Amino acid sequence: MRGERMGSSVGTMKTRGAVLFEAPGAWEIVEIEVEPPRQNELLVEMVASGLCHSDDHYVQGDTIAPLPLAGGHEGAGRVVEVGPHTSGWSVGDHVVMSFLPACGRCRWCASGQQNLCDMGRFLRDGCREDGSFRMSLPGDDRNLAQMCGISTFSEHTLIDVAAAIKVPKDISLEAACLTGCGVGTGWGSAVNSADISPGDTVIVMGNGGIGIHAVQGARHAGASHVIAVDPIELKREMAGKVGATAAFATMHEATEFARSHTNGQGADAAIVCTGVLESDHVTQAFAAIRKAGTVVVTAIGQHETEISVNARELTLFQKRIQGSVFGESNPTTDIARMLDMYVNGDLILDELVTRTYSLDEINQGYADMHAGVNMRGVIRF
Repeated sequence: MRGERMGSSVGTMKTRGAVLFEAPGAWEIVEIEVEPPRQNELLVEMVASGLCHSDDHYVQGDTIAPLPLAGGHEGAGRVVEVGPHTSGWSVGDHVVMSFLPACGRCRWCASGQQNLCDMGRFLRDGCREDGSFRMSLPGDDRNLAQMCGISTFSEHTLIDVAAAIKVPKDISLEAACLTGCGVGTGWGSAVNSADISPGDTVIVMGNGGIGIHAVQGARHAGASHVIAVDPIELKREMAGKVGATAAFATMHEATEFARSHTNGQGADAAIVCTGVLESDHVTQAFAAIRKAGTVVVTAIGQHETEISVNARELTLFQKRIQGSVFGESNPTTDIARMLDMYVNGDLILDELVTRTYSLDEINQGYADMHAGVNMRGVIRF
């Protein structure tokens, strides 16, 4: 097992992780101290972590981050220590981290909306429910926040069992890590948020690590026309391999194609999965859908970004704009479901990992993402 317990601070572990100290900025690989797990907590040795765009939003300053921040929120690993009086878990268990925890007790969990669990209100600050910070920087008195409470860019991390999904040991953790964010967010945006029905016409705007799974979800839901939109040829080509029936570089082309196959009506749904949400993305998607159609906004914009649509068209055409967090997925059931689909060959994951990186290569991984040469980069520990 990598890492070691330290004597200077009783019970803490010394490990390495990617930390953001300023924004805009870059990830720095530094030594981190991790506290031992308390009740209902797990110490996990990481195996793989996806390089999701959401972490890069903090790096670029698109989203305000609690700094310093131990990054990463899409990962999988092995349990190496279980907190006292924590039933149902054992050393050696394989786990996928859900970036959205599910307590199972609040109003949202009880009504089948685990993606809106009240525990999520602590994720922005990177602390636990009691306000404590469980990772630290040696010799630094500042709080070290954990990205979504899980910090998957660390060789070892400490997580709450509410964010842990046990998975079979014969499943590749390199593929399984993607289900902790990207797969469920994209797939659910189509299946749950857009509520696609057989025969529908669907536009997916942005076909990166999230949108590519919205394409898969639209295909699984039975859409007759799945129209992928992305300026990068690699992503359009991959969209065709996972279910897109047509692919275009611009929304104008996609909208005209949708109308030509719907007697001029437009798409039943348009799902916005662009890397950084801009106001005109929603405006274009809104113009592309038919009466009573749905725009699903999954992409995240800068904190001051606002959207603009025609008010009369919104009312008189009865159009709907639907936000989507984790594709309205329920982590405890849907991650297991997606992995079953993967094992059965119904969900493509392996082919979407374009390249793996070491932890020390994390900034190169994000540079490749911006350059458009990756579908999904993955850190392999």
